[in-house]
Amino acid sequence: MNHKAPLRLLLACFKHETNTFSPAPTPLRRFFRDGDTPLVGDAAAAARRGTGTGMGGFLEVTDREGCEITVAVVAEASPSGLVDTEAYERIVGLILDTARGKVFDGILLDLHGAMVTPAHEDGEGELLRRLRELQPTVPIGAAFDMHANLYPGMVARLTVLSGYHTYPHVDMAAAGRRAAELLVRTIRGEIRPVLAWDNRPMLPHVMRQGTHAQPNRSLQARCIEFEQTGTVLAASVFTGFPHADIRNAGLSAVVCTDANEEQARRVRDELLDQAWENRSAFVYKGQPLEKSVAQAKSATGRLVVLLDHCDNSASGGTMDTTGVLAEVLRQDLQDAVFYAIRDPQAVEQAIAAGIGNEVTLSVGGLSELTATGDANPPITLSARVRTISDGAFRLRGPMMAGVAISAGKTVVLQAGGVQVVVTSMATEPHDLAYLMSLGIDLDRVRYLVLKSRVHWRAGFGSLAEDVIECDSVGVTTSDYSKLRFERVRRPIYPLDAL
Repeated sequence: MNHKAPLRLLLACFKHETNTFSPAPTPLRRFFRDGDTPLVGDAAAAARRGTGTGMGGFLEVTDREGCEITVAVVAEASPSGLVDTEAYERIVGLILDTARGKVFDGILLDLHGAMVTPAHEDGEGELLRRLRELQPTVPIGAAFDMHANLYPGMVARLTVLSGYHTYPHVDMAAAGRRAAELLVRTIRGEIRPVLAWDNRPMLPHVMRQGTHAQPNRSLQARCIEFEQTGTVLAASVFTGFPHADIRNAGLSAVVCTDANEEQARRVRDELLDQAWENRSAFVYKGQPLEKSVAQAKSATGRLVVLLDHCDNSASGGTMDTTGVLAEVLRQDLQDAVFYAIRDPQAVEQAIAAGIGNEVTLSVGGLSELTATGDANPPITLSARVRTISDGAFRLRGPMMAGVAISAGKTVVLQAGGVQVVVTSMATEPHDLAYLMSLGIDLDRVRYLVLKSRVHWRAGFGSLAEDVIECDSVGVTTSDYSKLRFERVRRPIYPLDAL
């Protein structure tokens, strides 16, 4: 094949991390900022070009190499419950229609790896199966999230694969570049990639998957070392997303080498063995909420971060539980900011009251936490309206730098010593822009309460002098005893003693 002509590549992004315990629906409009209007073609490329995303990494390479690209779609929804069948079929259809009957030299997919629909517990695997029916021989490369729950069918249908090495995910673009560069080299005949995949019976707690600490820090460092020394083309350890009750939820690894299957298997097994030997370090142990908030109150650091981690929207949380906020108010923390409670109706009521006016509102408690059996009562706030915002801003980075975000209409309420942010949409605060867009000055904040698990470290980690993890209620709880696992493979650690 003559590849002096520009390479013709099909690009697509279809990403969702599905929390099967979450009551939050995932319709089509959740995937696109403009409602049900898909982001396709040149507009899709423009939205991601120069951003810290996997697709941004793809475009950096394809622009540099002078490739002719067709972007089928950029569709990404924040984590929630099962992806609606209609939404799945519409977006998959856009990708398949672009691939059908056309000649491409390669395909690049920016995927998450933990998408679940009512019919498919490996949503990406089904996409790849259908894509292979249309393009059986074309090389396909993919970038995956570190929390991917991989199935052998996914890997078997790919030519090259690369995963993130950081959590918070500040290297999305790097993973995209790596996948794109390997695909281009494959098309040009410079390498002959082989992939080796396997998993271990482990469900690591997300709260212990951060690469700021062990055990994942050394695992990912080992992957990077293998890549940088040329031992392999790509090495990826996927810690997995445990809040998906599907067979292959949990930790796995994929290694890509140049025509050396034995080497790929050896490195893969070394990584998996290291993870298994350190499995107990992936287990989170909590404490009573009252004790956590009291610990924060007695901390000596200038900025104390409290994590309302059981209701993290970026893991499928509903972002409307009020337990941590209620305890922060009860213990009368001063100079505090709480980000955030999702309650569109409360936002509208505060807007109607107007800036500077006092208002009494029922806030939060909108969702039934059926999966955990926990009560989710609202909280009554008597507060002054400080700020009204459209909730639109652009991320500063390092995570997803340059991406436009919308939290929907947003208000800041002053309730005692706490500035309570109330949003219309669910979004995890992981960037200084979340606060700066609301005029919140961190220099005047002593306690920063965030509905986040680990991603908050991307924007705030260097500023936090004390970090307190607060257990409450929500569908991103680390207490597996509250969740009914029926489909995941058993035995599996730590659900079972292994």
